[in-house]
Amino acid sequence: MEIPPKSPDGSEKSPQSKELLTSNTASTLCISSRSESVWTSASRSKWDIYHKPVIVVSVGAAIFLFGIVITSLSCILTTNQKVYKMCGPAFLSLGLMLLVCGLVWIPIIRKKQKQRQKSQFLQSLKSFFFNR
Repeated sequence: MEIPPKSPDGSEKSPQSKELLTSNTASTLCISSRSESVWTSASRSKWDIYHKPVIVVSVGAAIFLFGIVITSLSCILTTNQKVYKMCGPAFLSLGLMLLVCGLVWIPIIRKKQKQRQKSQFLQSLKSFFFNR
């Protein structure tokens, strides 16, 4: 039975780290990476790509409209007018902030998708030329 060699500092490495050190294949790199890999070509639907910014925009628009309603209530109602005047602008600013963040997030995702497509193309060219 073979005894695994110990490292110079005396600590033993896990079998998973030994495998990662000894294997240089693309599949090991793909498994060990946390982010989405360029080697996977699974197509994702538009909803899978854009669901987070769409939710942020929707929530931001709802909070913004709620702030408009509360601010307009401060003009119409005379009871609790100070509360409406304090809460209305707070909801307006929070909703506007979420709305703008979601709207800015969408072009960022589009740019990343284009970069990912270019990267996949370059990766396929590289594998075509170097794997012959």
